[in-house]
Amino acid sequence: MTKNYKILLSYIKNITSEIPNTEEFIYLKENIPKHSLGIDINSIPLKNNMAEVNVKLKFDDKSKNDKKALLEIIHTTVIRVEESAVNKNDLRKIFLCDVPTEMYPEMERKFLEITKTIGYPPIGLDKKINFKELFEKDQK
Repeated sequence: MTKNYKILLSYIKNITSEIPNTEEFIYLKENIPKHSLGIDINSIPLKNNMAEVNVKLKFDDKSKNDKKALLEIIHTTVIRVEESAVNKNDLRKIFLCDVPTEMYPEMERKFLEITKTIGYPPIGLDKKINFKELFEKDQK
């Protein structure tokens, strides 16, 4: 299957880091395994068959604990879609599966660099995000 889009550029659109105080940072350091990585993807159509694909990576503690630290990064990829990809299902697959799969190694590298620079304890992302699997589940 031929790729029916071209990546034009990618960048970090937004970074949010919230560590309200020292006590919560200490809690974060001691409880990093309780934190998990969430993902959200959206796309914005642009002119000339282009689209912006935004992948939000959100690292936070899902427990009911009052001590909260948050790191959220929105990674944006601008693509040009070939004329042949006019089918709505083809576009959904490009936006939700193909582009995120292709860009994930770069997103993960940037995410880990940012967490290290901010001062987060080492984060191990043991499981890679399988965008194809998530897309197929969404289709059912």
